[in-house]
Amino acid sequence: MENIIIREIEEKDNKAVENIIRSCLIEFDGVKDGCAWTDPDLGRFSEIYGEPFKKYWVAEDKNGRILGGVGIGPLENTDKICELQKMYCIKEARGTGVAHKLIKVALSFARLYYKKCYLETFSNMVAAHKFYEKYGFYRIEKPVSDTGHFACDVLYLKDLQ
Repeated sequence: MENIIIREIEEKDNKAVENIIRSCLIEFDGVKDGCAWTDPDLGRFSEIYGEPFKKYWVAEDKNGRILGGVGIGPLENTDKICELQKMYCIKEARGTGVAHKLIKVALSFARLYYKKCYLETFSNMVAAHKFYEKYGFYRIEKPVSDTGHFACDVLYLKDLQ
């Protein structure tokens, strides 16, 4: 996809990103407690990610449509470990390079402040696993911290430095 802009989230984007996340969770059987579906901050991205060391980016096409997003935030009770948060793209954007643009921006930011990056996902998101592994994420057996996303059954970590 050409003419894709990656930019920090704005208040006007909150609902579009929430809708993308919810539609992906429906698609991948993620309508359950213990994942983004029940996250009380879902839909408040511009507020939540306006803090230092914490950002959320969206991918926008030339018509202003939000195609996906990704966030980086500190992982509580850890030393310099961040979490790759709420990375989702609409179905039409998958396989087009949009996710590659998003993760490159997110990991560049993460390298400025963190030593490692953690993420949680579902076992049925097979294409996502291959994508994360391409960027150097490796599977781990136990959560690094309690994120509240106990329904996620696949955990990854990446060394940033």
